Amino acid sequence: MDINKIQSADILDILFDGRNKEYGAYDLRKTYNKRIKFSLMGMVLICLLMLVGSIIANSTKKREAQIVVADMELAKVNEEKKPEPPPPPPPPKQEPPKVEMAKFTPPKIVKDEDVKPEEEIKEVEKMEDTKIGTINQEGAKDEGIVAPPVEKSTGVVEAPKVEEDYDKVFTVVQIAAEFPGGLPAWTKYLERNLNHDLPVENGAPPGKYTVVVSFIVSKTGDISDVVAENDPGYGTKAEAIRVITKGPKWKPAVQNGRNVIYRHRQSITFQVSEE
Repeated sequence: MDINKIQSADILDILFDGRNKEYGAYDLRKTYNKRIKFSLMGMVLICLLMLVGSIIANSTKKREAQIVVADMELAKVNEEKKPEPPPPPPPPKQEPPKVEMAKFTPPKIVKDEDVKPEEEIKEVEKMEDTKIGTINQEGAKDEGIVAPPVEKSTGVVEAPKVEEDYDKVFTVVQIAAEFPGGLPAWTKYLERNLNHDLPVENGAPPGKYTVVVSFIVSKTGDISDVVAENDPGYGTKAEAIRVITKGPKWKPAVQNGRNVIYRHRQSITFQVSEE
């Protein structure tokens, strides 16, 4: 480099004097300040965009779905009780047959005209088939038949017992069917397997969407006949049926010490709220 140009030359030109400036290092150092300036400006711009985006996102309300397992207990369905047959009428009261009876008259010595007819002593031949008592009574001849004792009625007649049908579908039992692990395990199973976001994905507005599902628990605990009694829409009906159908076996219901077929009713609520 010319000595006259050294004082006005850039430090990079002095360092790279006589070297290959096309290699790249010279250009990198030459444009270093410009690149730093553009980088800082770009970083500031990106930060501003992120800040504005965050503000816009927070100002827009999001919808969030939750699962509320309401009615975990069995629905108390009142069975129509058949009227009990009237008790049979009490047997007619049977009175013992009357037996001919003659009043016993102690013998007294009196005049014939003073003897009253009812106090007249009967002849022995006429008294062979007549029972001696305290009064005169007409009736059948005493042939040695003993009248049956009179049974005292209590006034209460028991109706015949009806044998219960254990093959029918029960809705009210002594011990209800139960999910393995009880109520907490059943709630956890539904919350883990139901798709919480399904109503939101199908465009459901904020609100509660309750599905009432009933299903059969067999004598062996198998689940069948899963049906929804209503359909609030947005895929909630099909989702509730799907999760209950694929569930494990239950503990069967018990009536009078026997496993019976039981219909269980369950309500599941999908709650969509604005965050």
